[in-house]
Amino acid sequence: MAARTESPSSPTRPTGPLDASVEAARRHRAQLRESVDALEAALAAPIPGRATRWVERVHAATAELSADFREHIAITEGPQGLYAGVLATEPRLSPGVRTLVDEHVALRLEVEGVLAAVEGSGSVPTAAELRERGTVLLGHLVRHRQRGADLVYEAYEVDIGGSG
Repeated sequence: MAARTESPSSPTRPTGPLDASVEAARRHRAQLRESVDALEAALAAPIPGRATRWVERVHAATAELSADFREHIAITEGPQGLYAGVLATEPRLSPGVRTLVDEHVALRLEVEGVLAAVEGSGSVPTAAELRERGTVLLGHLVRHRQRGADLVYEAYEVDIGGSG
């Protein structure tokens, strides 16, 4: 179990292997944010007269987001991951961890659903329908991100980066 250090001038912070998992989550959080931003930019681009190029951009952004989200799940849920550390040091936060893990399942399916739609698997949505599905996904990801940041702050009084 990782120790926590306290001093009058600094908030409680994780140390040891737990500190490494928090730092890994912080670094990956910035990468995942870039993927979310790329999908938002692709979805927001004009479609008329550029539908093929628009679909290509949305596909590339969604594929990158899918890979980054799978990595996010590994970093947070792995045996040495962020959530294991939270549960070891702050078991009272287990309902919040469970919520985030459950969201991972739903979000992974949602990301993969958007990716399948843009690849033309199953019924092919219109560009407007695809844009709507992608925009809804972005909202779900943002709310998940906020809950994750709140959980880490509540556990360690560490801001893992609301903007990065």
